[in-house]
Amino acid sequence: MALMHEPTAPYHSAQDALRVLETVARHPAGVTDTELARRTGLGPERLTGLLRMLRREGYVEQITDGAYVTGDTLRRLTSAHGRERALRDKLQHTLDRLRDSVGAAVYMSRYVDGEVRVTQYAAGPTTPAVNEWVDFRYSAHATAVGKSLLTQLDHNARRDHLSRHKMARLTSRTITSDKLLLSRLESQPPTVPVLDLQEYAIGTVCAAVPITAGSSVGCLALSLPVEHAHRLRQAADALNRNAAPVLLSLTI
Repeated sequence: MALMHEPTAPYHSAQDALRVLETVARHPAGVTDTELARRTGLGPERLTGLLRMLRREGYVEQITDGAYVTGDTLRRLTSAHGRERALRDKLQHTLDRLRDSVGAAVYMSRYVDGEVRVTQYAAGPTTPAVNEWVDFRYSAHATAVGKSLLTQLDHNARRDHLSRHKMARLTSRTITSDKLLLSRLESQPPTVPVLDLQEYAIGTVCAAVPITAGSSVGCLALSLPVEHAHRLRQAADALNRNAAPVLLSLTI
């Protein structure tokens, strides 16, 4: 499967955060922010923001003299024992926090073996999950999740997916023309959230942003009841700005 890689802002943030973590890991006794700036080449404002995120996520800790050392999250994710459980727990914690900060149900999805899979999600009483009335594997053409994943594939891989899954009309807004859908996927900028405006289900709007790590295709998505559609773009932008911690967890 060929991929269409165009690094997004969260990708660059995750890469910069990795540089900081690698430097911290090489200094078990601790390293100051001044030394981190010198060794990573990151500007003070950029570094301060990354260190704030890394502390919040538990990747680094600050000791009494103000220096930084590796945190518990990093130690658990780099351990040979229980890494998969640690990663799942960490991602769930991050999704829960994203749900609360954007005020919407949040989903993490991957494209695995030619299929769309929602691997984890965070919902609640005031942020209900979308009703999966049609299996997400067969409705990529109508969902923000599916379209975001498909945009990250090359043209042949997209055509292959659509050849295996009939583009059924789920609502009056669903695109059922493969030519039209492929054209829209082709013109979708990687830095702009993909939207689903009641294409999958009447009464629900969704948005998704890519979180491609290495050769793995993934996305973060959110859903809102249609009466909150006015918040969709703002929530999607917030989701995109806060996608770096998810990417970082998947990359480590």
